[in-house]
Amino acid sequence: MAQPSPGQDADSTAAVAVLKRAVELDAESRFQQALVCYQEGIDMLLQVLKGTKNASKRCVLRTKISDYMDRAENIKKYLDQEKEDGKYHKQIKIEENATGFSYESLFKEYLHETVTEVWIEDPYIRQTHQLYNFLRFCEMLLKKPCKIRTIHLLTSVDEGFGSAQQSSGLEEIRQSLRSHGVLLEVNFSSSIHDREIRFNTGWMFKIGRGLDYFKRPQGRFSLGYCDLDLRPCHETTVDIFHNKHTKKI
Repeated sequence: MAQPSPGQDADSTAAVAVLKRAVELDAESRFQQALVCYQEGIDMLLQVLKGTKNASKRCVLRTKISDYMDRAENIKKYLDQEKEDGKYHKQIKIEENATGFSYESLFKEYLHETVTEVWIEDPYIRQTHQLYNFLRFCEMLLKKPCKIRTIHLLTSVDEGFGSAQQSSGLEEIRQSLRSHGVLLEVNFSSSIHDREIRFNTGWMFKIGRGLDYFKRPQGRFSLGYCDLDLRPCHETTVDIFHNKHTKKI
């Protein structure tokens, strides 16, 4: 009887771990995250199936894959209906000094090729580090799979010594985005207080501190200075909703 290779065993163990996590998330009603884990685990089991020669083991794997696919499909239908009804709501609590919450980590499951237009309301895109935060967010949007074409920013005017810096910084970002075929429209409001990000796909994100939830790095050559996943955060809450019709600023 042919024995499974060590590589197969490792792949099978990894698949089981991911699917176990999917079941845990499912039981906690964290359906969006559960769906991602189910899909990843199913893909891993399919790879294990391809490398399995034993007929009885292949039969067991097919049954498991079918069961997980059925559950994933049911969750997807449920989430789609929640979105359709405008009832979808997910909350992420970022603890004080927590790490692993870069913009990529926070938004990645909502960034698809259908994302072409984004609206950002944030009163604090003024100081140097806040302008860099906005720049990093724009850089994330330009990466695949997004096909971003227009970014709308509504912020407040820095009426102090940083006014010229804010103006020149936003203009430089605008010119840089233009060179990549992306239009940046900037508007100012003296009464803006809410912090909100919307995608044309209907996703809406309300972050308590806006884009400015990272702590100051300990030094220019300390971990987290470049990689925001390693940067400690201020405590804040992220609320995620889905609406069929996205309000434009």
